[in-house]
Amino acid sequence: MRTAIELLRRPWLQRGVRAALAAGLSWQVALLLPPGLSEYAYYAPLGAVIAVHPTVADSASAAWRTVLAILLGFALAVAVWEVTGAAPNALTIALIVALAIGLEQWRLLREQASWVSFAAVLMITVGTDDPAAYVVRYAGLTLLGAAVGVLVTTLLFPPMQLTTAVRRIAGARELLATHLESIAAALRHGEVPAPGDWAEQGRELDRSLDQMRAAETLVERARRANPRARRWQGTAGSIREQSRALDRVAVLVDDLTMLVVEFQPHRRGLDRVDDGTGWVLADALEGLAGVVRIPYHAADDAPDDRDAAIAGALSALTRLTTLLRASEVADDEGFFALGAVAVGMHRSLEALEARVRFPQPA
Repeated sequence: MRTAIELLRRPWLQRGVRAALAAGLSWQVALLLPPGLSEYAYYAPLGAVIAVHPTVADSASAAWRTVLAILLGFALAVAVWEVTGAAPNALTIALIVALAIGLEQWRLLREQASWVSFAAVLMITVGTDDPAAYVVRYAGLTLLGAAVGVLVTTLLFPPMQLTTAVRRIAGARELLATHLESIAAALRHGEVPAPGDWAEQGRELDRSLDQMRAAETLVERARRANPRARRWQGTAGSIREQSRALDRVAVLVDDLTMLVVEFQPHRRGLDRVDDGTGWVLADALEGLAGVVRIPYHAADDAPDDRDAAIAGALSALTRLTTLLRASEVADDEGFFALGAVAVGMHRSLEALEARVRFPQPA
C-alpha cells in the first residue's frame, strides 16, 4: 500500500493519470456535439493532452497560447491562399512556413510558438475547401479539449510539486555536506587537490543545486491558481526558505573552497602557529557540514542533534578565529585567505540560522 501511495506522488504518474482522464473526457464531450463537429472528436483529446502540465498555471497558459498560435497559423495560411489564389505548391508552402516562423518569434507564444507553422501548413494542405468550418472544427475542438485538461488539472490532485522539491533539496544538502567533509578530510591528510581537480569534483554539486533551484521555482509556479495552495502554504514556504538558504551557503562554500584549494593557507606562514592550522580549519568545515545536514530542530523545549551540531560548528569557528588573532603573519597571503574563510563560515551559519538556543550558564 505504501509503495502505491509513493508511486502516486510521482509527478510523471500524476500527469499521466490527468492526461488520460482529460483525453477520455474531452472525447466523450466532443461526441455529444452536433454531427458537423462530433465526427472530428479526435481533435479534443489533442487539446486535452496539450493542456495537462505540471502546474495549474502552466496548464492554463499552454491552453490559450496553443489555441492562439493555431489561430495565427490558420489566419496566415488563409491570407496567403487568398493572395496567391492557386492550389498549394512548393513555393506557396515555403512562403507560408517562412512567414509562420517569423510569427513564432512573438514572445507571447513562448513554448507553444511552433504551433503557428504546424497549423499554417495544415490549413493550406487540407483546410482551404472551407477554411471557416475547418477553423471551428480544429481550433474549436482543441480549445474544448484544452479546457477539459485545465479543469482536470485543477480538480484532480492539482500538483504542488512538493515531493520532487523536497527530494532535490535533500540531495543538494547531502552533497554540500559531503563536499565540506571531503575538503576537511583532505586538509587532515595534507592532500588538497589542485584547483582543476577540485573543479571537476564540484560539478556534481552544481548539477544538484541547479535541479534544486528548478524544483523550487516549479513549486512557486504551482501555487498560482491552485486550490491546494493554502493547505500546503507552510510546506511550500519551508521549501522556498530551505532552497534559498542552501543556495546562499553553496555560493559561500564555493568561495571558501577555492580559497583553501588555491592559497592553501595551512601550508603558508601560518604553519608557525602551534595550533595546527590544517586541523583547526578541517574542524570548522566539518562543523559547518554537520549543521548543513540537520536542517530542523527535533524539539522546541530540549536540546537535540541540531543544537549539538551548531555548538560544534561555533566552537570550531571560535578556535579558527582565535588562531587568526594570535597569528603574527598578517602580511602573509595565507592569512588573508584564512580570514576570508572564517568570514564565509560566519555568513554560512547565519544563512542556516544556526543559533544557540540553550546557552550554558556562566
